[in-house]
Amino acid sequence: MTPDEIGARLSSLLGQPRPERSVVDEPSGDAGAVTGTIGTETGTAAAAQGAVARTVSGGGPFARATVDVPVGRWRAAVQAARDDAELGMDFFDWLSAVDEQDGGFDLVVHLWSVRKRHGVLLRARLADREAPLAPSIVDLYPGAAWHERETREMFGITFTDPGDDRPLLLPDEFEGHPLRKEFVLATRAAKPWPGAKEPGESGHGGPAKRQPMRAMGVPDPREWGPNAGALPPEPEARPPRAAGAPGTPRADRPPRASAGSPGTPRADRPPRASAAADPPRTSATDDPPSTPPTTESE
Repeated sequence: MTPDEIGARLSSLLGQPRPERSVVDEPSGDAGAVTGTIGTETGTAAAAQGAVARTVSGGGPFARATVDVPVGRWRAAVQAARDDAELGMDFFDWLSAVDEQDGGFDLVVHLWSVRKRHGVLLRARLADREAPLAPSIVDLYPGAAWHERETREMFGITFTDPGDDRPLLLPDEFEGHPLRKEFVLATRAAKPWPGAKEPGESGHGGPAKRQPMRAMGVPDPREWGPNAGALPPEPEARPPRAAGAPGTPRADRPPRASAGSPGTPRADRPPRASAAADPPRTSATDDPPSTPPTTESE
């Protein structure tokens, strides 16, 4: 089955909760084009409002059917993909989430058919950032247990019916969810970093070759952490160079001596010593004959 056929088949199995917003098939065009639309809304935005939408992601041999469903039909979509004879998604690949900030979270699962060699991406939008909830699919795919536990720790998404709240990767006393975009990456600000972080920062006193830059999410240690208010201010950035025409000398640099014609000595440099008058030897025959050794008889 092609990605278009997989998306159409799964959409038909799920039906449409709103008849007036039925899926309209369109030519797929390129591999990334939308192949199923719901009025003027597509993708996870449509699924968040109770509709089913399908698209095709990737291209060529990596093209994959992507079906967006409302979170209330998450389990039904996964079960339909597994149990349908034409789809036959008998292999659970992975489950995770994407932080869409103000839009909430996208819950994503990838299923694969070992017998038919095709797959599908299912997505559901969780709009509530404070307490996102999703039904568990562990009873459908037992291999999803660790993925759901990891997603709960990293994004704060709680899986119900039955769900598993046991920690998987983080200690019990850990606070926050590291893969949320508002999570502060405070390691370098909270404790010393081993070794030299940047040139000139290892304590040997040498100047830094470049201005250190903080990665996204890392707070300024001068404003956050145990050293807040105790560190010297950040050095001012170097002013940009004045743009000029190519070959124009800078105003703060003395001009170079004008170049003369090739072979003309510069005025500030002493002339070279003249070459030896003797012509260079060109072959072994130019060597003077050696004096024959004398003997006692002579």
